[in-house]
This record gives sequence, C-alpha cells and structure tokens, in this order.
Amino acid sequence: MDECDGKCDTCAESGSGTDPKKEMEMQAKKATEKMDKIKYKIMVASGKGGVGKSTVAVNLARALCNKGYKVGVLDADITGPNIPKLLGVEDDKLLMGPEGITPIDTRGVKLISMAFVLSNPDSAVIWRGPMKMVAIRQFMADVTWGDLDFLIIDLPPGTSDEPLSVIQLIPDLSGAIIVTTPQEVALLDSRKAVNMVKTMNVPVLGIIENMSGFRCPHCGEVLDIFKTGGGEKASKDLEIPFLGAIPLDLDVTPLGDKGMTFIDQKGDTAAKKSFEEIVDRLIEKLIG
Repeated sequence: MDECDGKCDTCAESGSGTDPKKEMEMQAKKATEKMDKIKYKIMVASGKGGVGKSTVAVNLARALCNKGYKVGVLDADITGPNIPKLLGVEDDKLLMGPEGITPIDTRGVKLISMAFVLSNPDSAVIWRGPMKMVAIRQFMADVTWGDLDFLIIDLPPGTSDEPLSVIQLIPDLSGAIIVTTPQEVALLDSRKAVNMVKTMNVPVLGIIENMSGFRCPHCGEVLDIFKTGGGEKASKDLEIPFLGAIPLDLDVTPLGDKGMTFIDQKGDTAAKKSFEEIVDRLIEKLIG
C-alpha cells in the first residue's frame, strides 16, 4: 500500500495528517467566495419523494437559460442523484481544470452531481450525514461555477442532512421553492418542508403544485387524478406565495427518461404554458 500523505478522507475524519478543522474552514471560505459570484441561489425542496421535484428543478434551469440567464444546477441529492439522467448527460465524466472541477455543460446549463463521480450508475452511496456535507461543500468550493445569474439546488426529499448543509454553507440563499402534489399525504410533508425553511430563516419563494389535474386528450375533460387545489390552500394556510400548478402531461415522463425537458419541446402544452407562467412569477419576485 502506498504511504498516505495525510490528505485523504480517512485522515481528515480521524484527525491525523492535516488539521481537519482548518481544512473545513478553508473550504468553507472557498465555497463562500464561489457562491458570492452567483446572484440568485434557489433551493428546490419537497417534504416527500415522488412529487416531481427534480423535474421541476431541471425545467426551471432550462427555462431560465432559454431566457438568456447564466444558470447552474447543483444536484445535492447525494444518495439518489437523478439530474444527469433528466438532462441526458449521465454518461459524462468530470474534468479537472487549473482552477478546480469543470462542471458538465448541458446545452448552456452548468451541472455538478454525485452521479458523475460514481464508477457505476448502480453504485450505492452509503454515507452518514458528515460525509454528505463534505461532498456538498466540495461541490460549492471546488467547482468552477464562474459568474452565474442563477444556481438551482436540487435537494433530496425531507428536512435532514442535505438541506441543512446547504443552508449552513449559503447564508444568503435567495429562497426555497417547495414542490408538492395535491393529495393530503404530500401536503402534510410539504408543510414540514416549509416550516423547516422558515425555521432556518430562509425565504420561501412559493409552493408549486405538480401533477394538478389531467386534461383528457380525447374528450378534453379535466380529471382530478390526485385532486387539485391542495397546494394553493396550503400556501394560504402557511401565508406563503403560490407560484402555480402544473397539470399532468403524458409526455413528461418519457421525455425525462430520454434526458429531455418538456419546457424545450415544440408546441404549447398545458404543462409547458403553466410552467412558463410560474417562471415569470419567480423572475418578477426576485428581479422585478
């Protein structure tokens, strides 16, 4: 075995080699410097999985890029990184440049994700909270983000390690978007996500209700498969903005499987139209 130089993760965790506290302080400083070059940092969160949060995150990034903004996406879901698949770059590999890690370019959107580090797409990341925070800190400090207008941070479901790490590392977050579906079980967890964000003194930019009704392509009747209106009611109860509702669209899932976003597709579907209105409201709220 080669002799350790004292800079490996094992030494950092055990306290041998370099001073781990000093290393963390230096990296946190680097992360702050990198994040200071980004105008708006937005977390996309949810209380539970399966509500389409990552789909909202990638389409938000693409929509902002299409409007001429410089955009990056930080996939903070360390154990379940899905963003590269949704953007069609899951086979790409990270490169080291003179100033750090070069993010993957996805047609103008910069992207960093744990998926690019794994040797196999099926590899499981079995880490405790401190290791997840180390990875997120590295994504901020060691990636050459450059001067961006927006950084979209896709979080895993829940209110635990990753959201807390992001909030601690970026004290000047522009805010959080909470994604939910209309049914009560999703709204119950979404309320917890809202309260977590409020407790940490992060602005709640608003709630998005995803999978809100479905218009039959044959007869035109709107079917409330998962009910509708729950997200708007929750926003009123919690006194936070309601950004809008996105109806179910039969094309969203197959497009995501192909690494394509519905916001970039030709035509004017109900989901695309609703999402464009949501993005316009968000821009108006942040920029005016």
